[in-house]
Amino acid sequence: QVQLVESGGGLLQAGGSLRLSCAASGRTGSSYVTAWFRQAPGKERDFVAGISKNSGTAYYDDSVKGRFAISRDNAKNTVYLQMNSLKPEDTAVYYCAAALIWGRIPIRRAEYNYWGQGTQVTVSS
Repeated sequence: QVQLVESGGGLLQAGGSLRLSCAASGRTGSSYVTAWFRQAPGKERDFVAGISKNSGTAYYDDSVKGRFAISRDNAKNTVYLQMNSLKPEDTAVYYCAAALIWGRIPIRRAEYNYWGQGTQVTVSS
């Protein structure tokens, strides 16, 4: 089992920056991928970015490429999502998720085994 706790959400104006954190506990010694998804009101929960624990390989959705950066600190079992140049359309609940997968970064929600409770990000225009 892996437990995930997100933090760092908030309310800010367009063009601003925010950093989300996802702290993992439990079976953190396993090889897994950690990803961020987001869900806006009335919409599906979509993949934003993911990172492999072992290789540090990252993958981004096109909508955030060049603006968001995912990173991890394995010593702290924490994954970060640095979000820059935020837009109103980035407004959503952001969820951290973990998949016990090695060698690739899934983008489908169904492939992730563990989820955090979510943190709200609201970007005003």
